[in-house]
Amino acid sequence: MATDAEYAGGGASERRRRPWRRILVGVLALAVVGGLVVWLNRDKITVPDEGCKVATPAGSGTLELGAAANAATITAVAMSRGLPERAVTIALATAIQESKLRNLEGGDRDSVGLFQQRPSQGWGTIEQIMDPVYATNKFLDALVKVNGYAQMPLTDAAQQVQRSGYPQAYAKHENNATLLATVLMGREPAALNCVVHQLPEPDSAAPPAAGAADRVRREFGKAVTVASAEKAAKDPREVLAFTPQPTASTAGAGGTQQTGWALAQWSVARAADLGIGQVAYDGKVWRVDRPNDGWKPLAGAPTDRVLVTLGAPAKKK
Repeated sequence: MATDAEYAGGGASERRRRPWRRILVGVLALAVVGGLVVWLNRDKITVPDEGCKVATPAGSGTLELGAAANAATITAVAMSRGLPERAVTIALATAIQESKLRNLEGGDRDSVGLFQQRPSQGWGTIEQIMDPVYATNKFLDALVKVNGYAQMPLTDAAQQVQRSGYPQAYAKHENNATLLATVLMGREPAALNCVVHQLPEPDSAAPPAAGAADRVRREFGKAVTVASAEKAAKDPREVLAFTPQPTASTAGAGGTQQTGWALAQWSVARAADLGIGQVAYDGKVWRVDRPNDGWKPLAGAPTDRVLVTLGAPAKKK
C-alpha cells in the first residue's frame, strides 16, 4: 500500500511535469499555426500578378495589361497599312517614351494620348487623339513622310515626327520596342502570355463577340476576315474565327502563319478589355483560367484561322 508520503511525492513530481506539458502543447500549436501561415503564403505566391510577359530567345520583359493592349493596337494598325517592322519599332519606342504606353488624358501643355500629340499643333481634337487607332494612324502618317526613316537611327526618325525637347530620349527604348514588335507582329510565336484575374461581365446591350469582331476589323483592317465559328461541345460561349490575310508587312513565305500569330497574340493582349477567355491557333492554346500555363499544345488547334472564345469557362461545381 502506498504511504501518504509516497502520494505526496508523486503529486509534486506530477506538478513539475505539467509546465513542460503546457510548453510542449504551446509549441505544437505554434507549429500548426505557423504551417498554416506558410501554406497560405505559398498559395499567395503562386497566384501571379495581373500583367503580360513577352519571352523570346533574344530577351524578355513585362507590361501592364493596358500597356500590352495599346502596344498590340499600335502594331495592328501598322500591319493594316502594310508597314515594315521598323515602323512598328519606331512607333512603339515613341509611345514608350511619351506615355509608357498609357493613353494619358494630359501631359506637357495640351499633349494627350499615347504619343502625347497636341490639338493646338494640328494633331486633331482631344477626343480624336484619345482614340489609340486614330493617334497611331496620325503618327504613322507623319512617319512615312520622313524620307529614309527605316534606315536612319530610331531616335532621329521619332524626333522628325515628335519635335521633342529631348530628341535623344527615344533611343533608350529601342531594345524593348524591338522585342515587342517581333512578338506582336507574329515573328515570335507563342511568346506573349497575359494574366487576367477577371474578365468584364457580359453586357447584353454590347455583346462581347460583336465588340471583339468590330475591334479586330478596325485595327487589322484588310489583314483579317472575321466570322462566327462552331462552339465547343457543352460550352455555350461564343467563338469567333479570325482568318489572317497577309499584307506587305508579312509578305513572303510564312506570311499567313506570321499574321495568324500576330492576331493570336493581339487577342491575348486584348483579353482583359474584350472579354476573351481562350485563344487557339497553330496547335497551341492560351486560356485565361490557367495563368501559369501560357501557351500549351492543343491537338486540333487550326493553322488557317485563330479561334477566339469569348468569356471565361464555367467554374466546375
